[in-house]
Amino acid sequence: MDDKFDCFSGLLRGALGSRLKAGPEIVDLFTEDVVFEFPYAPDGLPTRLKGIPALVDHLARLGPMLELGKFTLHRVHPSGETVVFEFSCRGRGVATGLPYDQDYISVVTLREGRIARYRDYWNPLVALSALGGAKAAAEAYAGETTHG
Repeated sequence: MDDKFDCFSGLLRGALGSRLKAGPEIVDLFTEDVVFEFPYAPDGLPTRLKGIPALVDHLARLGPMLELGKFTLHRVHPSGETVVFEFSCRGRGVATGLPYDQDYISVVTLREGRIARYRDYWNPLVALSALGGAKAAAEAYAGETTHG
């Protein structure tokens, strides 16, 4: 498969296809009560988000931390209203310049054509390396600046 996408919303549309109701904004793809879970998130980064406002805040916090390149969709495994997909993303930590070359497995559950639950499995060591370690990652996510 190995389809390339310039952004996360494009990847979601590619992985979920006609199961997903299209909307012009990324938040249009999710139910109001969407739950995001990050089972392997390190300390200082969230393991669970609930609702659109929490998702919007999370995405705003990640933007200054990681510069993401293209997303590559490798495989899609649909099963009813749940879709498992495998993808990768290449990028870098903004503060460190170090690579963020991450592989993901996401388990997405849809309700009425929108994402209601999103479980995101990724390697926390890749994130921590790109972000300069656990303390730097937690401080950056909290909006703090690390002073050497």
